[in-house]
Amino acid sequence: MIKEGDTVWLKDKKNSFFVVLKKGEIFGTHKGNIPHDEIIGKNYGDTVKTHKGHEYILLKPTLYDIIMYGIKRKTQIIYPKDSAYITLKLGVTDGMKVLESGIGSGGLTIVMANAVKPNGKIYCYEREEKYIKNALENIKLAGLERYVETFNQDLSQPLPENEFDAAFIDVREPWLYIENIKKSLKNGSPVGFLVPTTNQVSMLLEELEKHKFINLEVMEILLRHYKPVPDRLRPEDRMIAHTGYLIFGRKI
Repeated sequence: MIKEGDTVWLKDKKNSFFVVLKKGEIFGTHKGNIPHDEIIGKNYGDTVKTHKGHEYILLKPTLYDIIMYGIKRKTQIIYPKDSAYITLKLGVTDGMKVLESGIGSGGLTIVMANAVKPNGKIYCYEREEKYIKNALENIKLAGLERYVETFNQDLSQPLPENEFDAAFIDVREPWLYIENIKKSLKNGSPVGFLVPTTNQVSMLLEELEKHKFINLEVMEILLRHYKPVPDRLRPEDRMIAHTGYLIFGRKI
């Protein structure tokens, strides 16, 4: 049963909306208004009508749905094809303290926050306050705000030492901050980075080697969708190909 505080996906053939339910409030669409109270108490898969009679299906959104279709983007996001791998590669799980720098629109933060609950937390360092505000609204849409703490600063400023079980860094020039990042990690902890160009990868690798990081890896992840038509099965005409290079290593 749908209850107050849930995030519900309202969907018809052409449009979709994500709504965090609160008693007494009204959600407005171009097809009419829907009181939240008329959704609360229904079941997922039911329908609800606006005051103009337009019908929407009520769906329970996955984190993928929220990240791809629900969040407001003020920056490029880390796509689920990368964020799921990053989370697994870093071993992010319940109870961990994870450093993230470059919160962006919160796409990766949502995935990692879901992995550390109920006893862990993601500590996000971001120098642009406008990105923090937007990302936190997106994280609230996923209902994961209690597992995220934000700091309006970049990695050039001191970080807590020997604090974090893992780290992921998505900033323009990560090689400038390797010493600070290394000090903040517990010994043996994994760290990951995302950069968009090969020259950035080279500069980062040089600095990681200089600071004695081990198990260095570089990769990119490609995802190709197919048209779901049984008698004409073929790849989609477009694909999200290169989104960034992923670099991983461990502190010793």
